Amino acid sequence: MTGMLAPEPRRARARAVPWWKGATIYQVYPRSFLDTDGDGVGDLPGITARLPHIASLGVDAVWISPFYRSPMKDFGYDIADHCAVDPLFGTLADFDALVARAHGLGLRVILDQVWSHTSDAHPWFAESRASRTGRRADWYVWADPRPDGSPPSNWQSVFGGPAWTWDARRGQYYLHNFLKEQPDLNLHNPEVAEAVLDVARFWLARGVDGFRLDAINFAMHDPKLRNNPPAPDRGEARTRPFDFQIRRHNMSHPAIPGFLEKVRAVLDAAGGAFAVAEVGGPEPLREMRAFTRPGRLHSAYGFAFLYAPALSPALVVEAMAQWPDRPGTGWPSWAFSNHDAARAVSRWAPAHRREAMARLLLALLVSLRGNVFLYQGEELGLSQVEVPFERLQDPEAIANWPLTLARDGARTPMPWEQNAPNAGFSAAEPWLPLGPDHTALAVDAQDADPGSVLALTRALVALRRAEPALRLGRFEPVHADEALLVFDRARGRARLRCLFNLSAERSVAHALSAGPALAAGSGAEAGRLPPLGWRIEKVA
Repeated sequence: MTGMLAPEPRRARARAVPWWKGATIYQVYPRSFLDTDGDGVGDLPGITARLPHIASLGVDAVWISPFYRSPMKDFGYDIADHCAVDPLFGTLADFDALVARAHGLGLRVILDQVWSHTSDAHPWFAESRASRTGRRADWYVWADPRPDGSPPSNWQSVFGGPAWTWDARRGQYYLHNFLKEQPDLNLHNPEVAEAVLDVARFWLARGVDGFRLDAINFAMHDPKLRNNPPAPDRGEARTRPFDFQIRRHNMSHPAIPGFLEKVRAVLDAAGGAFAVAEVGGPEPLREMRAFTRPGRLHSAYGFAFLYAPALSPALVVEAMAQWPDRPGTGWPSWAFSNHDAARAVSRWAPAHRREAMARLLLALLVSLRGNVFLYQGEELGLSQVEVPFERLQDPEAIANWPLTLARDGARTPMPWEQNAPNAGFSAAEPWLPLGPDHTALAVDAQDADPGSVLALTRALVALRRAEPALRLGRFEPVHADEALLVFDRARGRARLRCLFNLSAERSVAHALSAGPALAAGSGAEAGRLPPLGWRIEKVA
């Protein structure tokens, strides 16, 4: 278990090596973590009750997905009050208790911040749509129709259909890059920018240690409302009109980095709190680098692995090469699974090899240069759940049935107790079904097994904490072919060699072992890696 947080304030801690650099951060999706009030939905007291489990993994921080007041059209990413806890999850007092408990266990707390849009139930939007001349008239993106009554541009929403909805009260269209119930804020307006910075100040004052900025490259639009050009047809399946455009004008505006400098000033004024940007879209690397330049955000969280249909040595080497260890280049963050992507063990391994793949992925994740995000259930080896149509909750999955089903299947409840109803998640019927194979992987069953995936997670996170070369060192590729991936992590005189056979079907013989193993899996030996075998060695 991690130690207690040092009692000195964040400002004093910030003078040392930043805690977040090379950190392992555990993501909690509150709806599916633990239900304590019997409504089938997880809550803040449930997170607090299970913080000892998270701390036992040895991670540095916990990232909590939205729990703010919301109509839940997009399950909390449609916020109606940025500074209130939705009653579904508890109260502000419950949140304060969570932060105190986390800090007592040595865990930092990171919150999602959603600043590109709000819910249409937000008081800001109610005031904005009421009048073209009111105090908040320009807080959202409003535009007149074209002469024929059609939307002001051809922009398409992520969830399908035009990114514009007509509002008869204003006699104008409003922009929504996501659901029509998620109108876009106008962050070009300095008052709006200051309002969302005040939201950050509110949570920092309650003791949080940082933020993940959701969809931050959607935060500003082209004020000229120019049409997006068509995207070239590369022969890939396109399930949404959104995929038929190069999103040049409805996202990725060049003023966003300047706004992030204001965010950084707020973080620094709070004593060095941390922020990581979520960056998707057509040119994520360019934006990730821009967002993490000195004076902006600390890190950026991309999708190099989250949506990759296959894991290959070339993919890993290419992703790492994009973040060289040199001055002026930012610090990356990596995840293999999260609440928006199908679980990696199901994407990248056949069903009969999923446990071996889960073990390899944990070893690979802790070996990467950057921060690593561990999604709830990865420490158990949970697979993606096939949720039947009648149980689907995700609006995108319902609209695109049966093509895009990743989000619900990755959000199913955590299994805590093997022999309890609903695997100990809730006394009531859970909001999403548990995976049929998840009960056998429950936390209490794995806790008692020193050979479990859970035990391996704890050992690997401890290894990353103990070895500065893994946490902070350079990434130096040694070999990559169709199956074999070998790279070194080096810092000062310390050097570790990491070897992975990414094939689930064949063994690989090699002459690249360099020293004794610190950790190994699937029967790996020096000079030979069975299918999905791996070794982390200390270079002699």
